[in-house]
Amino acid sequence: MKLSLAVSAYDHLLLDLDGTIWVGAAALPGAVAALAALREAGKQVVFITNDVSHQPEAFVRKLWGLGIKASLAEVLTAGAAVQFALAERGGGAAFVVGSQALVDHVAAAGLRIVNGTGFATRADVVVVGGHERLTFEELKVATQAVLRGAELIGATRDASFPMPDGAWPGTGAVLAAIETAAGRRADVVIGKPEPPMYEAALDRLGRGRALAVGDRLDADVEGARRAGLDAALVLTGATSRAQAAAADPRPTLVADSLAELVLGAAARG
Repeated sequence: MKLSLAVSAYDHLLLDLDGTIWVGAAALPGAVAALAALREAGKQVVFITNDVSHQPEAFVRKLWGLGIKASLAEVLTAGAAVQFALAERGGGAAFVVGSQALVDHVAAAGLRIVNGTGFATRADVVVVGGHERLTFEELKVATQAVLRGAELIGATRDASFPMPDGAWPGTGAVLAAIETAAGRRADVVIGKPEPPMYEAALDRLGRGRALAVGDRLDADVEGARRAGLDAALVLTGATSRAQAAAADPRPTLVADSLAELVLGAAARG
């Protein structure tokens, strides 16, 4: 199927997942066909998400289950982006506030995990990601380590995330608690809209012109702007057309869906 002229101008696409490819457990209408058309046209893609609770393998399985072919190298979570950033930073001891998936990413970057040891408050790095089993002890140890001089790294600044029973506190809320207690801001935040997330994605894609696609102005469009990329906003998630029209700066492209963005009139035919 032929691509729209707008998308044809790009070599790579950085694709958000929730609200762009799927909502809940179901693919959005036309998303599977749009991805197939991108593959057929030889476009490279990386799927990017601020999720820090799951390994990239979980997203590969979900994509395949929806009929979208994806390799592990094409899925970048905020946890995986943390791993990329820490691997470039070098070794040391790390205390991790977060899920086992985030702990695994930090360990894979070559850092020594000191959770549960007598040396936790003397960690060189504190890495923060929200998770359901957060304890006061974690907040206390993280605060003490930061006060001793540990570098404070936040996986994202997402204050909350949607769940069926309403909003749940996100990584940004946990990070804010530690920042408040320690009296200083995080040294680095990795996930969208911060540049490290996009740097990790572009490192995988290599040279070429890239377009970032997502459904949120604050994360996807703003993140693309900070990374120096063009941004396409799809209206299948968190943003209305009126909000898109009022945005400053405005997205490079706006479409009703990923299918319309990629396939143009063919998506409506």
